[in-house]
Amino acid sequence: MNEKTIPKYAILSHTWGAEEVTYHDMRDGLSQAVERKIGFTKIRLTCQQAKAEGLEFCWIDTCCIDKTSSAELSEAINSMFRWYTRSYVCYAYLQDVEVVAGAATDLWQSKWFTRGCKFAFICVIAVHQQCYDSKVRLP
Repeated sequence: MNEKTIPKYAILSHTWGAEEVTYHDMRDGLSQAVERKIGFTKIRLTCQQAKAEGLEFCWIDTCCIDKTSSAELSEAINSMFRWYTRSYVCYAYLQDVEVVAGAATDLWQSKWFTRGCKFAFICVIAVHQQCYDSKVRLP
C-alpha cells in the first residue's frame, strides 16, 4: 500500500489502563469476555464516532500492535509519529476528566498530558482533533 492508497482513518490517543483489549483479543474474535474489558469501551466509542464521520478504519495501539512480537513492537514504536500524522482525525480519550456543567474539570491534570513520548501533542498535527472525557464529548 502506498501513500496515495491509504484510506482515511481515525486514530485514538489515550492512556493505557486496566484490562486493555489486545491484538490477540481482536484477532481471535470478539467474545463476551473481551467486550466486558474496561478498555473495550474506548474502542467501541472510537469506532462509533469514526463511523458517524464516514470513516471505515480506526487505529488503536492497544489492539493494533502485537506486543508479543518484539520486532513488531519496535517497528510500531518507530512508526508511531507517522501513524498519527497521517490520520484523518485524532480522537483524544481523557479517561480521567469529566465535564461538569459544560466545563472540563482538571483538564490539564489529565494523565493524557503527561505521557512519556508526549503523543498527546502530536495529535494537533492531524487534520482535526476531538477530545472526549470519561462520559461525553468535551466542549
